[in-house]
Amino acid sequence: MPGENLTRIEAHERRAVIDTRSYEVSLDLTKGAEVFGSRSVVRFTATPGAATFIDLIARDVREITLNGQELDPAAVFHDSRIQLEGLQEENELVVDADCLYTNTGEGLHRFVDPVDGEVYLYSQFEVPDSRRVFAVFEQPDLKATFQFTVTAPAGWKVVSNAPTPEPIAHDDGQNATWGFAPTQRISSYITALIAGPYEEVRSELTNSEGRVIPLGVFARRSLWQHMDADYIFDKTRQGFAYFEEKFGYPYPFEKYDQLFVPEFNAGAMENAGAVTFTETYVFRSKVTDAVKERRVVTILHELAHMWFGDLVTMKWWNDLWLNESFAEWASTIATAEATEWTEAWTTFNAMEKTWAYRQDQLPSTHPVVAEINDLEDVQVNFDGITYAKGGSVLKQLAAWVGIDAFFSGVGAYFRKHAFSNTELSDLLVELERTSGRDLSGWSKKWLETAGVNTLSPVIDEAGDGTISRFAITQTAPADYPTIRPHRLGIGFYDLKDGALVCTHHVELDVDGDLTEVPQLKGLRRPDLVLLNDHDLAYAKIRLDDRSLATAIDHLADISDPLARSLVWGAAWDQTRDAESAASDYVDLVLRNIGRETESTTIRTTLAQLQLAANAYVAPERREATRANVADGLWRLAQQAEPGSDAQLQFAMAFASAASTPAQWDTVRRLRDGELALDGLAIDTDLSWQLLVSLAAGGVVDATAIDEALAVDNTAKGGEFAAQARAALPTAEAKAAAWASLVEQDTLPNTLVRMAAMGFVHPASRHLLRDYIGRYFDMLLPIWESRTYKIAEYLCELLYPAALANAELLDATRGWLSAHPDAPAALRRIVLENLAGVERALAAQSRDAE
Repeated sequence: MPGENLTRIEAHERRAVIDTRSYEVSLDLTKGAEVFGSRSVVRFTATPGAATFIDLIARDVREITLNGQELDPAAVFHDSRIQLEGLQEENELVVDADCLYTNTGEGLHRFVDPVDGEVYLYSQFEVPDSRRVFAVFEQPDLKATFQFTVTAPAGWKVVSNAPTPEPIAHDDGQNATWGFAPTQRISSYITALIAGPYEEVRSELTNSEGRVIPLGVFARRSLWQHMDADYIFDKTRQGFAYFEEKFGYPYPFEKYDQLFVPEFNAGAMENAGAVTFTETYVFRSKVTDAVKERRVVTILHELAHMWFGDLVTMKWWNDLWLNESFAEWASTIATAEATEWTEAWTTFNAMEKTWAYRQDQLPSTHPVVAEINDLEDVQVNFDGITYAKGGSVLKQLAAWVGIDAFFSGVGAYFRKHAFSNTELSDLLVELERTSGRDLSGWSKKWLETAGVNTLSPVIDEAGDGTISRFAITQTAPADYPTIRPHRLGIGFYDLKDGALVCTHHVELDVDGDLTEVPQLKGLRRPDLVLLNDHDLAYAKIRLDDRSLATAIDHLADISDPLARSLVWGAAWDQTRDAESAASDYVDLVLRNIGRETESTTIRTTLAQLQLAANAYVAPERREATRANVADGLWRLAQQAEPGSDAQLQFAMAFASAASTPAQWDTVRRLRDGELALDGLAIDTDLSWQLLVSLAAGGVVDATAIDEALAVDNTAKGGEFAAQARAALPTAEAKAAAWASLVEQDTLPNTLVRMAAMGFVHPASRHLLRDYIGRYFDMLLPIWESRTYKIAEYLCELLYPAALANAELLDATRGWLSAHPDAPAALRRIVLENLAGVERALAAQSRDAE
């Protein structure tokens, strides 16, 4: 990968000798399709006589002047660093360069809209990519003010962290210059530049201190008709009111723009006052309620970052969790308490905690406070531990210290450290003060150790059906043997009038290997005992035999959606851990999912159902199971309420799972209009999803895909077309897809992702065996030659996991054994892929019993 991999030691050494004051960055966006001009004036203090370096990734460097002395770029600019010698107490550095646009979603991304040929730009700088746009000391604890001046076509909108000024037109009338005011002191990775002929709508709100905050929503012209800005403003206002009240600190920036940008790698990015979002959240076709709710959570997640991450920022990336875990927790509680999505904690359990439990059982698991030695370590730690486990742990901490004390401590933390940098201990000090609790032991067990505990009930029953003893056992994996304290609820559920309802609930602290629960002694044993009722704790739970039998027969009868989600999760955990047969899980889902009401629970469970059918059932029954799953999903789609969220989800899942000629014929007839489901509109995106299924089944060829793209020649249409072409089950189609991804380096990030997904479609599993060796041969060359994000996509997504067999297992172990010195981030990806195959083989063995 280009550019130096900054280490924590280097960052610490650099911070010890310099402190940044200000950046004046002038960008010329009128130089064509390949490069833009970048001129940086950087002012900083230093230890006199010291030496250091500043970061820059550029094609050409024309000028480097340090304190009035011109330096030879050829002599001091190497490996994306400019060496600076003989520093003074006060320093001014000028760097004039040409930098490259990207199509990878890193640095300054350039996109040409296929609909109208318009050009759109946006920046994405987290973690180390502001250096792709201007010369910068690229580390979070070197905060400074940033003043941007941008020259661009006069008809464009230009947005940055500070409010957009009126442009100054040039004499030619073609171009204009925008001179932004300096920002507050912020880290370089949350600076932003978005430019192009974006459409916008403006609004405002008055915040808790009476200040008027301008609001903006932006999107491409060709998508603007689908932009529901009023709803986004409404959720934003709800978030502002909630966070300002709970944090006790007013919004820290001058304005708040939300921009939906093309070919974005993540869900969103918390640039101060200029948040960028994926265009997936601009709904041109009907989407599930799960996606609608996720957009709200994402809006509030990024808003929470304005305080936690932007106002107060970690010193180094080992405290990345302080940003992401807090934003996960804060956005979920705000969604549940301030918006119409009142079951957000059920969504959190179904989606986030499922992610966390999976990540925490991989060989790459790590403490919430991870050891981050360099920038590559950071990149791979945007994971289920940093986000979802951290958010789960904070939920438990808030329950343990009390929610009022928690918010009070957070507010004190913001006031004390505004516009500066912190470490974990700075937050814990404030929480200890407001709660009166010593958090050192809690921190050590929950934030500084890895692994997930398993909690199981021990129930003895007297002759009269009452409980003579109730206890909870706690176990930990051998590699991560920490036994932790948990705050949790225990729910007793009984069948009443056809529903499984909670008849008794207790909340207590659990610690140690065994915790007796005497307050439940003497109560009648219920039909189902649910540990972690209300989902306060972060732990896997097990059901006793009687409760498991009740769950299998009556899961859909559980009245509380969060309790249902917990039982769904327990059933899946036991399947993943090869404690129960994947075939039984398939039956459980098909019997009960039709009555599930929570969209994200449906979405998550259907994804797990397909994984079980494709990889966890015994190989000898795999094809029959896959056909049974698809038939079951089609029946569910037919039985679902017309026009409902469930109907849409079951129809999409059926298309994805189709594996027989009869099923693909049903997909074809549905897409062609020969067959209809009352209330199900075959809109643009659903038509594409059906076409991808047909391509994977070999029912259509490349000509049909081209015809569909001609009808929908949009960015989204191009992504679906790339997926469909790569999914075609012929050796020629796979070879063409592989060449476009591995042998060439021209596809933009979103097409790389979608084509890779199509390439490994389970329907063409038989063709993937030929690519096992090619996959491992390409790993190191790809890692060394591509940007991080593209290399990550290719190394993760092209792994032929659908094979899930001993040949793939041996090949993966062989590569790891042969390459002990491969980059740690790359080895982590391969280790995680290996863990998936090992788990699949264990599940297959259990299913064959």
